[in-house]
Amino acid sequence: MGKRTGMGLYGTGFLVEESRARELGMGTVKELKTRILPYMNGRDLTQQSRGFYVIDLFGLKENQVIEQFPAIYQHVFERVKPERDKNNRASYRTNWWIFGEARAKLRPAFVGLSRMIATSQTARHRIFTFIPGNTIADSKIFITALEDAFYLGVMSSRIHTTWAGATGGRMGVGNDLIYNKTHCFDPFPFPAATPAQQARIRELAEQLDAHRKRQQAQHPSLTLTDLYNVVEKLRAAQPLSAKDQTVNQQGLASVVLSLHQQLDAAVADAYAWPAALPDAEILTRLVRLNHERAREEQAGHVRYLRPAYQAPETEQARLSLPTAAAFSDAGRSTPATEGIAPQAWPAELAQQMQALRDALQQAAQPLTAAQVATRFKRLKPDKAEPLLQTLAALSLLRQTPEGAYVL
Repeated sequence: MGKRTGMGLYGTGFLVEESRARELGMGTVKELKTRILPYMNGRDLTQQSRGFYVIDLFGLKENQVIEQFPAIYQHVFERVKPERDKNNRASYRTNWWIFGEARAKLRPAFVGLSRMIATSQTARHRIFTFIPGNTIADSKIFITALEDAFYLGVMSSRIHTTWAGATGGRMGVGNDLIYNKTHCFDPFPFPAATPAQQARIRELAEQLDAHRKRQQAQHPSLTLTDLYNVVEKLRAAQPLSAKDQTVNQQGLASVVLSLHQQLDAAVADAYAWPAALPDAEILTRLVRLNHERAREEQAGHVRYLRPAYQAPETEQARLSLPTAAAFSDAGRSTPATEGIAPQAWPAELAQQMQALRDALQQAAQPLTAAQVATRFKRLKPDKAEPLLQTLAALSLLRQTPEGAYVL
């Protein structure tokens, strides 16, 4: 049920501030309830919301817009059409009053939802939150068409964020996390939680979401990024700066940390796993569980996240676990590794995964775990091997018949 909404406006004139939206009839013209909607991009989600609305005329012909909403037509004619007339794509010029990428096939998934789970595709911290179901989100926000807080809780837990950090990669100067549908959401196996376990996760997720929204409403300058910067410092027992202290008091960051810790324990319990598993072990278990779910689906049992909506043919994306192989390479210097100065081995799992992929990309030829290990300081082959196998299982690299790895 994860969807990249992908609403590409291709026309800044579709966006309006609240005052302009009301001038056009929002709040007074009943039929505009589904035509002028809240709008959000990644910065609105993680930083400060600009409070923009968007004019959505999807499904209407030009003459229908003129007949039903003449003021809206004039607005987009004056502010959108001139921009679209210069667009190289003929369909954008012809259907200038409709979003360039209106995503007709995705829209049915969000019909009737009071809220949806959202996360910025690129962000410093992997934060999931509820947004109103009528929100139009741009293509930089990943939307999950689920309104049950149980799923918000699982996705907010360490088990899922560890998976997402390892599979989604990083980008930009800040080495920010990337979340995508293909690797981060589709193959992720949700726990087969009991009703009692679901209720506990649901309760904690509702508390977390309500707490953050309440504190942001009381302190409009408080951003989720600043809040989670402090949460992570508290988690690591690091000292807080004067700014951090202010954020801590405004967001009550220790409450956020406590709720996350309780969620982590509750979600681990739903998997019947120990709460303090190392990150690498979490990934190994998730890949194994995904493999089990794939066998279930082959036998005809599909665990739908939203059965009332999902089509019978819908299946969870499958991954193949790598076959066990013995590696006898003693790690001696080879042409693939000779003359390359070892790099520092990153401390965080997600960065370790990315470093391994980067090393294979630079090599441009298959490397064994022992050969990869020589490219990093204090990295042993037996440490690199399970990480490489996990990356192979996630289809982020390929294992050759000889037991080496290549992108």
